[in-house]
Amino acid sequence: MADHLGSFELMVLLAVLRLDEDKTYGVPIANEIEQATGRSVALASVYAVLERLEDRGWVSSRVGESTAQRGGRAKRHFHVTAKGIRRVREAKGALVKMWMGIRELQGGTT
Repeated sequence: MADHLGSFELMVLLAVLRLDEDKTYGVPIANEIEQATGRSVALASVYAVLERLEDRGWVSSRVGESTAQRGGRAKRHFHVTAKGIRRVREAKGALVKMWMGIRELQGGTT
């Protein structure tokens, strides 16, 4: 389903929203997800998701300045669009509704 927002897609969107504008490219996005979740993230997976999200209109991108450290290549920075923010809010609302009332998930550490 083209409009379905998967959990990794949601994590990528949230990472982009959390990062400063100058760090919204692949490596910092992957690092943000790794730090928040404790799981390893393949950079290729992050870029594949970003492409899919851009196709849906949930993120937009711009090419930054080229740098000597990158062999003259420029970084591609991403920004969550208004449509993407709406989608994240909808996903949060659905998850909260599903979470509510499940006794096993209320409080506790297990």
